Amino acid sequence: MAVKKICFVCLGNICRSPLAEHMFNHVANEMGLGDKYQARSAGTAGWHVGEPPDERMRRVAASRGLVYNGSGRQFTRQDFDNYDLIIAMDSDNKRQLMNLARSDADRSKIRLMREFDPQGGPGQAVPDPYYGGINGFEEVYDIVERSVRGLLEALEKGEV
Repeated sequence: MAVKKICFVCLGNICRSPLAEHMFNHVANEMGLGDKYQARSAGTAGWHVGEPPDERMRRVAASRGLVYNGSGRQFTRQDFDNYDLIIAMDSDNKRQLMNLARSDADRSKIRLMREFDPQGGPGQAVPDPYYGGINGFEEVYDIVERSVRGLLEALEKGEV
C-alpha cells in the first residue's frame, strides 16, 4: 500500500502549517497509522524560507507535549506531483494554491483545514496568530488538533 502524502499550507510556513504537519504525524503515530500517512508543510509566500517555526507556536506545542523543529519552505507547482492531499489553512492560501494549480487534478487535491474540524466548517479559517498574543497560539493549537483528528478520521473512513 502506498503512503498517502499530505501537505499543510499557510502563508509563511512558520506557525500554522508546521504545527499541523507535526501534529498530524504525531497523532497518526499515536493511532498506529504512521506507516499509512506522511505529512509535510509549506507556505504560499517565501518570506521565511529556511527559518525555524515560530518560537511562540513551538512553546505552546511543547507545553502540551508536542516538540518539533524544521525549517520554512515555499510551496511550488511541483508539490502537486508529490502530494495526494493539500490542506490550506485559510481561503487566501487556498486561492493562491488554486492559482498555482495546473489542472483540475491539482485543484481536486486542495481542501481547507477546518472542513475537518467538528467545531469548524466549510470556509472557516485557522486564524493566523502571528501578530497577536499567546492566546491566539493556544486557540490555533486547539483548532489544529481537532482538525487533524477529524482529517485522520475522514481518511480512515475513505471520505477523503
